[in-house]
Amino acid sequence: MTASELVTAFCAEWATADPERIANYFTDDGVYHNIPMEPVEGRDAIRTFVAGFVAAFGNIEFRVHRQLVDGDVVMNERTDVLSLGGAEIELPVVGVFEVRGGKIAAWRDYFDMAPITKAAAGGE
Repeated sequence: MTASELVTAFCAEWATADPERIANYFTDDGVYHNIPMEPVEGRDAIRTFVAGFVAAFGNIEFRVHRQLVDGDVVMNERTDVLSLGGAEIELPVVGVFEVRGGKIAAWRDYFDMAPITKAAAGGE
């Protein structure tokens, strides 16, 4: 599987809302960093984070609009669709993935927290 195919499969896996399956895409020492927050280090910690995220936002859909590859680095522009209190949140995101040995070694997402904060405040 190429780095691009791995990232495409990983993005589709979020629709399963299965923290174990999602975490298995990472190396043991993988790092997941939502840039507005602190990085999550290690597959076990990533699994725990994903479990909490899925519990808060339900099934998550990654709508990938563009994906670029340079060797083992994959970048995509996408819209993540989340649910919060019955409201659908569309979150524009740019993701950067570093692949090592057929697994994700690092994943960084860049996004604006405003859509989530607005939905959490009741849409005001």
